[in-house]
Amino acid sequence: MESAEIRRRWLSFFEERGHAVVPSASLIADDPTLLLVNAGMVPFKPYFLGETKPPAPRATSVQKCVRTPDIEEVGKTTRHGTFFQMCGNFSFGDYFKEGAIKYAWELLTSSVADGGYGLEPEKLWITVYLDDDEAETIWRDVIGVPAERIQRLGKKDNFWSMGVPGPCGPCSEINYDRGPEFGVEGGPAVNDERYVEIWNLVFMQYERGAGDGKEDFPILGDLPSKNIDTGLGLERLAMILQGVQNMYETDTLRVVMDKATELTGVQYGAAKDTDVSMRVVADHIRTSVMLIGDGVTPGNEGRGYVLRRIMRRAIRNMRLMGATGPVVQDLVDVVINTMGQQYPELVTDRKRIETVALAEEAAFLKALKGGTNILDTAVTETKAAGGKVLSGDKAFLLHDTWGFPIDLTLEMASEQGLSVDEAGFRRLMQEQRDRAKADAKAKKTGHADVSSYREIADTAGATEFTGYATNQGESTIVGLLVNGVSAPAASEGDEVEVVLDRTPFYAEGGGQLADQGRIKLDTGAIINVRDVQQPVPGVSVHKGSVQVGEVTVGASAYAAIDGKRRLAIARAHSATHLTHQALRDALGPTAAQAGSENSPGRFRFDFGSPNAVPGSVLTDVEQKINDVLSRELAVTAEIMSIDEAKKQGAIAEFGEKYGEQVRVVTIGDFSKELCGGTHVGNTSQLGLVKLLGESSIGSGVRRVEALVGVDAYNFLAKEHTVVAQLQELVKGRPEELPEKIAAMLGKLKDAEKEIEKFRAEKVLQAAAGLAQNAQDIKGVALVVGTVPDGTGADDLRKLVLDVRGRIPGDRPAVVALFTTANDRPLTVIATNEAARERGLKAGDLVRTAAKTLGGGGGGKPDVAQGGGQNPAAVPEAIAAVERLVVETA
Repeated sequence: MESAEIRRRWLSFFEERGHAVVPSASLIADDPTLLLVNAGMVPFKPYFLGETKPPAPRATSVQKCVRTPDIEEVGKTTRHGTFFQMCGNFSFGDYFKEGAIKYAWELLTSSVADGGYGLEPEKLWITVYLDDDEAETIWRDVIGVPAERIQRLGKKDNFWSMGVPGPCGPCSEINYDRGPEFGVEGGPAVNDERYVEIWNLVFMQYERGAGDGKEDFPILGDLPSKNIDTGLGLERLAMILQGVQNMYETDTLRVVMDKATELTGVQYGAAKDTDVSMRVVADHIRTSVMLIGDGVTPGNEGRGYVLRRIMRRAIRNMRLMGATGPVVQDLVDVVINTMGQQYPELVTDRKRIETVALAEEAAFLKALKGGTNILDTAVTETKAAGGKVLSGDKAFLLHDTWGFPIDLTLEMASEQGLSVDEAGFRRLMQEQRDRAKADAKAKKTGHADVSSYREIADTAGATEFTGYATNQGESTIVGLLVNGVSAPAASEGDEVEVVLDRTPFYAEGGGQLADQGRIKLDTGAIINVRDVQQPVPGVSVHKGSVQVGEVTVGASAYAAIDGKRRLAIARAHSATHLTHQALRDALGPTAAQAGSENSPGRFRFDFGSPNAVPGSVLTDVEQKINDVLSRELAVTAEIMSIDEAKKQGAIAEFGEKYGEQVRVVTIGDFSKELCGGTHVGNTSQLGLVKLLGESSIGSGVRRVEALVGVDAYNFLAKEHTVVAQLQELVKGRPEELPEKIAAMLGKLKDAEKEIEKFRAEKVLQAAAGLAQNAQDIKGVALVVGTVPDGTGADDLRKLVLDVRGRIPGDRPAVVALFTTANDRPLTVIATNEAARERGLKAGDLVRTAAKTLGGGGGGKPDVAQGGGQNPAAVPEAIAAVERLVVETA
């Protein structure tokens, strides 16, 4: 049975039994505690916590998931993988243990003809939590599973949580006996390789707190209602139903390995090392396609770093198997063709996915070349110092700057007889991760405990947003926090977070900055609002300070935003929509939104593009946007179903989470997007849009920055003033300025070339004198000294080689010259063959000199170059070179 059919049967079975079918959420987690969706229940977490009312009492889904804590282990075994699909059925206060157990048994053991999976009941073993008598009784007495095939396990194995604060509960696992060829009998408690887990039934009834590991965490209390969360690993079941040994041999991964064989000539199963590489490629390429499909782009932090890391690991393993050229295009196409049966959006977005993946491959192949040179230098320096271990900071530099996976550094160092200080490398990596996690946590959750906001939401409900229709209005204070702690009142000067029952203030989201303004109480108290956020879905938290009087919970208030600021932001947001559409018209659908920020009078817009956008294209985009403004198109917003929005061609932003009902903003016949932000009523209100330029912010992602309205006018007015000043200086009309300035710069460049040529000739004239005045050190001709400051590295190198060439070849010669350029000392040292036979190598001499100068250097035995930080140390460096020549000669 193919994976796509397993998925179809799952959804059909539960839909027929009253479950709402929920499409897979994006892999980009809508959860501040998670980087990526790592479990099937993640999108349902707000329902289990009682933060949001579920759309139905029963639901089912097949959720895309990615787990990355053990990327290095992927490929080494057949059990580790990064991407998987979790089939789940969920009950929110509806059925509980008996209902979940009955559904699971029916679907697994019903015949294929009847819509089930057709597993033999006698091959299914059950585990339950240590003290869960109720679950064991249901399995034994209601379902009829023999007592000898039911085993009890502890908290480590049969108590489930996401690893972070949130829902949890005891669970019961269904395991499949693959037979004696996979090990000894005795059930899953004895051998989890033979008795493989396929379905986990979680009886969600508790909420856990923070803690480490699978067992060391507190239970905070009961959830609002008893819930069911089950998860069946689609890949695990496919392995059983397709009669293969492991998940890598199932239909969606085997085809990737077959393509890798076609590209490299390496057969899976031929050797242990290449089998590891095959599995790495299959898993990582599939995961990469799914991540890019959901809007992740390669980068150096967060999700982008996860994607970059696994893509580069896959490419590197293809090269280990013998691939010499680009391979990503073919591998990505296979994944899209296979996974597209389950996720049609991959086929629709094929071009964008390919564009991002190919750009990352090209960047890595370039980095591989540059990083290899750095590694070679580091190896040379380590060996010269008598070391056998490449330092952890060098490995970290290669990883952080050039994107070298640590296993690549390990292998390349090993080929040259060195090991690597892995402990040092991992310490630096952990320090980097800890800094990133701390920063991310502070940015996402702020300083208050999220439970404080949740309590307010439970008591007062969601905040009603009135800002689409008005900039001010009456409201009531339903929640108050002072310095991150719930409080009944706050006094003048206190930093507060205020929750209103209804508000005109827009909470930051969708790229739009939050409103600012004032909240005035009937008592005369005033709160200045600086920021508005939604730490819990639907609850707007107004952050600011009490300017006058006392603020109390329950008080009536009048909330008013800064209308001028809101209008400036609205102009920017509407301009962003116009820019998005104009870029898609110019570059195609691959120019999909990858982020934005709409602030007063200006905006930035990030979009997918493998290359820089030509200036002429950017000019055309700007012209098109301003043409739309002159057409005075109406800007309207309408609430509709997500399916209707898609039918109308509305553009959705990658990574955003949308409900069944969405808000669609339409700008005449030009643009239609899903958007919850505020906008102008007509394009004529924008006045003017000026694109300032575009730049790269990551592999395959570009950024346009622009000004809107008065800000755009002021910018052009300043430019006009500059143009007028240039006209006066060069005595020409505006249209003549480029030609005249280019001519002036050309003359200046020619003059600089003449000066440089004169300087080089003057330097080289000294060559004969330097060679004639060589010292004799034990028969070695030593030329050592300084040349005029400002001499460039190329000229110094030419002079050193010229001097060396003037000394007879049969006489050992060392030429070491120093200069200072841009306040930094520089040296080039060369030796001839006769000197090298005496043990005098340029690289050794340069390292000695550079160390004295406070820097580093390296090169080949015949010529090497180095530098440092301390020009005053040049005389000491010359003396150090002379001593080494004396000692070696």
